Amino acid sequence: MLSKRVIPCLDVRNGRLTKGVKFQGNVDIGDPVETAKRYYEEGADEIVFYDITASSEGRGIFLDVVEEVAKQIFIPFSVGGGINSVEDMRAVLRAGAEKVSVNSGAVKNPDIISQGAVQFGSQCVVLGMDVKRVDKSEDIPSGFEVVIHGGRKHMGMDAIEWAKTAEALGAGEICLNSIDADGTKDGYDLELTSLVVEAVSIPVIASGGAGHPQHMVDAVTKGKASAALIASIVHYGEWSVPEIKKFMHDQGVRTRMVW
Repeated sequence: MLSKRVIPCLDVRNGRLTKGVKFQGNVDIGDPVETAKRYYEEGADEIVFYDITASSEGRGIFLDVVEEVAKQIFIPFSVGGGINSVEDMRAVLRAGAEKVSVNSGAVKNPDIISQGAVQFGSQCVVLGMDVKRVDKSEDIPSGFEVVIHGGRKHMGMDAIEWAKTAEALGAGEICLNSIDADGTKDGYDLELTSLVVEAVSIPVIASGGAGHPQHMVDAVTKGKASAALIASIVHYGEWSVPEIKKFMHDQGVRTRMVW
C-alpha cells in the first residue's frame, strides 16, 4: 500500500499567507516562504500554494514567491491561481514548482488540461476543484456543484462529472476542496471525497475541514483519498506535521515517517 501524503496548503494573497473560513474573512497570518520552509523541515510530503485572488482579479501568478520557495524547500510543491494558459504553466514550472494546479482557467477552457499534459506530462497537471453542496438537479445530479473564482462564481456543473472529464483530458491528480468544510476544522466532506475517488482512477487529495488528525485518518480511509490537505490545524500551531503523521501511523495508516 502506498503511503498516504500529508500536504500543508498555503493560501497567498498579495504575497502574504492568509486563511479564512468557507472562503471568507481571510486574515494575514505570516510569510509564505518561511512557513513553507518550516513545514518542509518538519517532514511534509508536499506543499500546495494557491494565489487565492489571482483569477478573480484577472492577473497572473505570483512568480517571485514561487522562485523564493524553490530555493528553500526540496520536496514537490504545486502552485495554483491565475493559471490560464500553457505559457502560465511553463512559467510556474520554470520558477521551480513541480506541479501546476488549474481550477477556474480549466473550467473556462478545458483544453488547457490536455495541452498541459502533452507539454509537461500528466504528472505535472493537477485539477483544483472548489465544490459546494447544492440541491440535486438535472444539471447537478450529485448535489455537488463546481464553483470558481475563489468561491465567487457558481458554474452549474456537476463536480463528479467534471472530475471524470478532467481525468479523460489528462489531469494526473485532483485536489478536491469542499467550500462548505473549508476552515471549519469539523472534518472533510467524506461523501464528496469518496464520490470523486470512486469516479476516477487518478489520485485525489481531500481538502477542506481538517481540525484533528483523526480527520486525516478518516479522509484516507473512509474517504479513500490518496492524501490529506491541511491548513488551519498547522498554521495556528495546534498540531505539527510530525505529530499528525505519528497519530495517523498509530491508527494504522501508512505514512512517510519523520522521526
